[in-house]
Amino acid sequence: ADSGDVEVELSAVRHQPEGLEQLLAQTKFTKKELQSLYRGFKNECPSGLVDEETFKLIYSQFFPQGDASTYAHFLFDAFDADRNGALCFQDFVIGLSVLLRGTVHQKLKWAFNLYDINKDGYITKEEMLEIMKSIYDMMGRCTHPTLRDSAPAEHVELFFQKMDRNGDGVVTFEEFLETCQKVRNSGWALALAPSSS
Repeated sequence: ADSGDVEVELSAVRHQPEGLEQLLAQTKFTKKELQSLYRGFKNECPSGLVDEETFKLIYSQFFPQGDASTYAHFLFDAFDADRNGALCFQDFVIGLSVLLRGTVHQKLKWAFNLYDINKDGYITKEEMLEIMKSIYDMMGRCTHPTLRDSAPAEHVELFFQKMDRNGDGVVTFEEFLETCQKVRNSGWALALAPSSS
C-alpha cells in the first residue's frame, strides 16, 4: 500500500484515530514515520486492537531469560490511556512519542503513571515493590552477579529515601519530578524513566 492508502486507512478503520493530521498534532512523529508505524502495527495486529494477553506475548519475546508478564501488565496499563482494556494505534503511538521524543518532564510524568498502579496520584512503597519485583522477574535469574531476593525491597527503600522528601510514606509527582531533575545527570533517573536521556 502506498502512503495515500495508509492515510485513508488511518481515517477509515474503525479502531483507528480520526486521521493522520490528528496524530501529527498529538505526537512528535513525521507523516512518514506515522505511516511506517501504522503499517507495522497493522501487520502485527490486523484487527487494529491489542489486548493485554497479546501485548504480553509480544513484550515477553524481548526478555526470554525471565518472566516479563507482570511488567508487561504494568506497561500495558500505562499505554492504555483510555482504560478500555485494549490498545489501539493511537494509544500506542502517543505513548511511544512521549517515550522516544517527549521532554524530560513528559517522560517523567509517563514513568510516574507507570509506577502509580492505582492511579491515585501517589506512589506507595507497595506499588513500587510490585514494579521492582516485576522488573527483577523480567531480568531473570541469569543476571551476573546473581541478585539477592531482597534486591527489589532494597531498591524500593533507596527510591523512597531519595524521593519521599517530606517523609509521609508516599511519593507525589512533584517529589518525583524534583528529585529526578536533580539527579538526572547521575544516571539514577534513567532507571526510573525509560529513554529519558
